[in-house]
Amino acid sequence: MDKLKGKTAFITGGASGIGLAIAKAAAEAGMKVVLADLRRSVLDEALPWFQENGAEAIGIELNVTDREAFGRAAAEAEAKFGNIHLLCNNAGIGCARGPLWEVSHQDTDIALDINLRGVLNGIQAIVPGMIKHGEGGHIVNTSSKNGLLPPPTLGLYNLTKGAVVCLTETLAAELPEGYGASVFCPGPFKTSLGDTSREVPALLKGEPVPPPPPRPAWLNDIEFEFDPEEASAREMPAEVAGKLVIRGIRRGDLYIITHPEFYEGVKARYDAVLRAFPKGKPNEAFKRMFAFLTYNPVFEKQREYI
Repeated sequence: MDKLKGKTAFITGGASGIGLAIAKAAAEAGMKVVLADLRRSVLDEALPWFQENGAEAIGIELNVTDREAFGRAAAEAEAKFGNIHLLCNNAGIGCARGPLWEVSHQDTDIALDINLRGVLNGIQAIVPGMIKHGEGGHIVNTSSKNGLLPPPTLGLYNLTKGAVVCLTETLAAELPEGYGASVFCPGPFKTSLGDTSREVPALLKGEPVPPPPPRPAWLNDIEFEFDPEEASAREMPAEVAGKLVIRGIRRGDLYIITHPEFYEGVKARYDAVLRAFPKGKPNEAFKRMFAFLTYNPVFEKQREYI
């Protein structure tokens, strides 16, 4: 979807962080923008930028885990701006750390509800109408570099973000001609994810928002063999994420990746998968009979990063 001007974008988690950066980049591309977020106060803080910059935008208070509310939000967006052409399922939270056998059932349910079911709810609420209007469209699902390279101690976050990668790959293969899907796998950015990850679960549980955790004491005792400031500089401004997403939409990318530093780790993962395959000549009759299982042409759509 390379022509964005005059079209409508619906962005969840759109009032702060990467979501807001995507919304601003979409507005700069001439799109009408719907910011959907659970927090009314954050929406109210975000909207003046669009007014000041002559962009058409509205804010809709939305809990992405509520399927019926998602349908109402989609209807409200269409009543205001007409057909939706871009859906960015960006709402997400950081998750409880620790081995998967130790995280609580409550933390598990909240992580799955927001990071995975929230994406599915967006697809089911908006994509049917997007296809019906026949004007083309694109879906961006925000995963994480953790969806491609899962580190230890972050199992709950890894599994939700890994599921979003697989979900998007499947969606991209199922969409009709003229429609595309991208999975956005950002590395570290300067965002308010920490605040969001405290505020949103507390709001859903009806509890007070907990204070930010203190800086771990062990960090103060580390003698770095590199320049920490140089490393921190790779935490890009959120605005860069927004521009990369719009670039990926225009190119029709399946994967939108941000940091080259993760290349070797991701390559090592997929090399390990390939090493695990049994050696031997494949049975061609088997491949023909189960062609839908043995190959997916959607991966051919990804072009080299230029």
